[in-house]
Amino acid sequence: MQETIIGKPKLIEKELVSSLKFNQKKKIHQQEDLMPSLLEATKLGNLHHGKVAIIFEDDEGLKQVETTIWSTGLKYICLKGGVWLPISSIHKVKIL
Repeated sequence: MQETIIGKPKLIEKELVSSLKFNQKKKIHQQEDLMPSLLEATKLGNLHHGKVAIIFEDDEGLKQVETTIWSTGLKYICLKGGVWLPISSIHKVKIL
């Protein structure tokens, strides 16, 4: 069973993402169209340098980062500055 987003995410700088731990084994609730949204956000980032809000969960709790997505793979996304974030930790992506 998937969990819903509970609470307000802590806004962090993208540079902090690489220092976070993602060892959680629980399945999180992800938006229904997450992969198409990530691909659209990647196009937006590459063509127009558009930012998105990414709500995700690390081992310590809910976080949000506002940045540009440079690439989307099968298991990770690459943020501006070469920071990698596991897709399995992402709850939602919102275009800003």
